[in-house]
Amino acid sequence: MANKLIVSLSPHVHSGDSVQKNMYGVILALVPALLVSLCVFGMGAAIVMATSVAACVLFEWAITKYILKREKCTVCDGSAILTGLLLAFNLPSNLPLWIIIIGALVAIGVGKMTFGGLGCNPFNPALVGRIFLLISFPVQMTTWPVPGQLTSYVDAETMATPLSIMSRAIKSGDSTILNELPSSLDMFLGQSAGCLGEVSALALLLGLAWMLYKKIITWHIPVSILATVFVLGGIMHLANPVYANPVDQLLTGGLMLGAIYMATDYVTSPMNHKGQLIYGVCIGVLTIVIRSFGAYPEGMSFAIFIMNAFTPLINTYCKPKRFGEVAK
Repeated sequence: MANKLIVSLSPHVHSGDSVQKNMYGVILALVPALLVSLCVFGMGAAIVMATSVAACVLFEWAITKYILKREKCTVCDGSAILTGLLLAFNLPSNLPLWIIIIGALVAIGVGKMTFGGLGCNPFNPALVGRIFLLISFPVQMTTWPVPGQLTSYVDAETMATPLSIMSRAIKSGDSTILNELPSSLDMFLGQSAGCLGEVSALALLLGLAWMLYKKIITWHIPVSILATVFVLGGIMHLANPVYANPVDQLLTGGLMLGAIYMATDYVTSPMNHKGQLIYGVCIGVLTIVIRSFGAYPEGMSFAIFIMNAFTPLINTYCKPKRFGEVAK
């Protein structure tokens, strides 16, 4: 009786990955962008990030314990912290605290826990919170402090973002307005106005390199998005110089943040590589279309949100290859 044949469910060989490990891996990848935002926006960035993370963690704990009445709390898996950070990275550094808390409630309560929690949500929770705030509080969400004001918060001096300059050039049909854009080097390093997580492309690319090295994500989604925006943006710029050049398209707004950290969300993105490439190309096309012809200067959030809804359809179309023989 000692030599029993034990049959158990798969997986029989574990890779060592876990939800907690991957979530904290992404959080670690966001550290360079976090440090740059603190250097650029100072106290305002610290207040926004601390408020967003604390509110997301608190709402997830309260909903899990008192509404869903689950014994196991998922706060420690890092997903609520990551949602809070990503939401904060999509906000200006002078946003009032009560608006940040509302955004966290919508992100966790509506975008995540309404559908059953982590793994069940069809849309990225941080995107749900960001889009809700953008539609509900457009003035506060599009007021951008001047970079370098390390001590100001509510009374910060504001300025136009590169995206707003690009939008103004398109609407007026005057390509000379694009001369007001910061240099590509300034936008690459983090010397332009915008949300906390969109000011430095270099910091975001360092995080991408880390996640690729640790195999937290694959290259398919971010590269397909960035390549599509570059090619389509270049075609439109050649056709009409009123549209910004493709390099500026890549470096402005939340394109890098969305392509690297939000579109690659495990739950809301396709499962196999073919589907991920289709998903990324569609996000890139929608981003350029919304930026060029939509009412909002930034199209990345809306593009990812729309393609999140198409993820089940892409998964159905791009099924993985089956093992074994096909029955005749």
